Amino acid sequence: QVQLVESGGGLVQSGGSLRLSCAASGRTFTSYGVAWFRQAPGKEREFVAVINWSGGSTYYEEPVKGRFTISRDNAKNTVYLQMNQLKPEDTAVYYCAADTTYSARVRDYGYWGQGTQVTVSS
Repeated sequence: QVQLVESGGGLVQSGGSLRLSCAASGRTFTSYGVAWFRQAPGKEREFVAVINWSGGSTYYEEPVKGRFTISRDNAKNTVYLQMNQLKPEDTAVYYCAADTTYSARVRDYGYWGQGTQVTVSS
């Protein structure tokens, strides 16, 4: 079992930065791929970024490439999402998800956090 808790969301002006954290419990976390998804009001949950179990591989959705960076510290059981050059269209609830996968698909993840709100004002 893995439990995930996100933090770091908030209100920021366009062009600003935030760092989200996803803290995990469970001894198997270091063998799990972890992804960030986001969901804006009235829209489906969409993929943002993923990192494999070792941190050696990452993949980003096109709208965030060059602005967001996913990383992990397995000693701390934590995955991060550094978000720079934020835009109003980045406004959403951000969720981290984990499983024995390296995928951009919602259905491939069995463990989810509760989400953290990110609001970018123009």
